[in-house]
Amino acid sequence: MKLRIKEILKYAISLAVAALLLYFSFRGVEWREFLNALTSCRWEFIVLSMAVSVLAFWLRGLRWRGIILPIDPGMSRATTFNAVNIGYIANFVFPRIGEFVRCGVISRRSKSATYDKVLGTVVLERGWDLLSMFIFLAALLIFRWERFGTFFVTKMWEPLSERLSFSLWWIVAILVLLSGLCIWGIYACRKRSGAAAKIWSLAQGLANGFTSAFRMEHKWRFFAYTLAVWLCYWAMAVLTMWSIPDLDTLNVVDALFLMIAGSLGWLVPVPGGFGAFHFIVSLALSTIYGIPFELGIVFATLSHESQSVTMLLAGAGSWFYETLKKNPEEKKA
Repeated sequence: MKLRIKEILKYAISLAVAALLLYFSFRGVEWREFLNALTSCRWEFIVLSMAVSVLAFWLRGLRWRGIILPIDPGMSRATTFNAVNIGYIANFVFPRIGEFVRCGVISRRSKSATYDKVLGTVVLERGWDLLSMFIFLAALLIFRWERFGTFFVTKMWEPLSERLSFSLWWIVAILVLLSGLCIWGIYACRKRSGAAAKIWSLAQGLANGFTSAFRMEHKWRFFAYTLAVWLCYWAMAVLTMWSIPDLDTLNVVDALFLMIAGSLGWLVPVPGGFGAFHFIVSLALSTIYGIPFELGIVFATLSHESQSVTMLLAGAGSWFYETLKKNPEEKKA
């Protein structure tokens, strides 16, 4: 009962944050101009962006399958694709729960790919996504600092630093130290404590899944799929930008900046990224380009909602497919 109340409170807080960010994003919007901008949108670009989004889902499934194959050589492409899609719709129910849900989909279909090992592959996959985002961000700041650097410094880093009484680097150092002490304590107590033994066993499973990438036969495919996924994200930003006539003056480099800013919005732990994505992208457009906030909201809304609809449709289709599909044990029976 206590656990359920805790989950409800987490979800309520997450929804409240999303609602607050949506309020700040849409506050003061001239709705007539907003609706006029939507009606003048080139919807064929939005449809094409949604198609590219599905391609990104498929590529994510292929990349993930490559990591799982050393654990389960019989893993199918359809299963990993469906698991990715189901994970996306789970995130609309509760932030970040989709990563655990898709592990359950895989472990349900496999005998050798246990839940803890699959979770390790997700940690590896997500870690590379985070690294890829920072590589794109670093490249953008190195070559276009005079235009984009001030946004991340003045609008993100400085406001966060001002709210804290000491340096963020001290927080990072303390967290690293505490994490090291926890790992050492669990390892030291694993033979004397049942709970510590279970946690250590789970950690070993995670490590096994994480290191599976280094046992792949064709490691280059993992990196090729990673690059292809992020190029799809970039193409989606470009197509959404082209769908709005008033944003015709922006180019593909500007779309890269909007993609990175939007990715930071998706990282905020609110259901489906609602609110955070709209606020950050609209702020970026108004700060860097002087574009009216209403137009920024139009871009953010088209970008976020088209992706959300694609996730919901793909996720629903994958969920029905996996629900109707029988497990190997059921087929033998």
